[in-house]
Amino acid sequence: QVQLVESGGGLVQAGGSLRLSCTASGSISGISAMGWYRQTPGKHRESVATITNSGNTNYADPMKGRFTISRNNAKNTVYLQMDSLKPEDTAAYYCKAHKLGLTYWGQGTQVTVSS
Repeated sequence: QVQLVESGGGLVQAGGSLRLSCTASGSISGISAMGWYRQTPGKHRESVATITNSGNTNYADPMKGRFTISRNNAKNTVYLQMDSLKPEDTAAYYCKAHKLGLTYWGQGTQVTVSS
């Protein structure tokens, strides 16, 4: 089993920044890609950014140029630096990890951007 714990969410004004962290614990050997997703009430969970073991990244179009995903394998942690935040970025943000064909999710952290 893999446990994922997110932190760093909160309330920020439009144009501000937040840095989310997700730390993996448990049976972490074999974790490959990790990523961040977000969800608002009544909508499907959507991909924000993903990063592979080797550091290859991928971003959803609305996040390109504003969000940066990074990973510290020694700390089993993935980060999401969010800059130039907009009210439409308000959502619950979830961390996801892939391991040997299985998917693990964190409990989520709320990000609220005020206008």
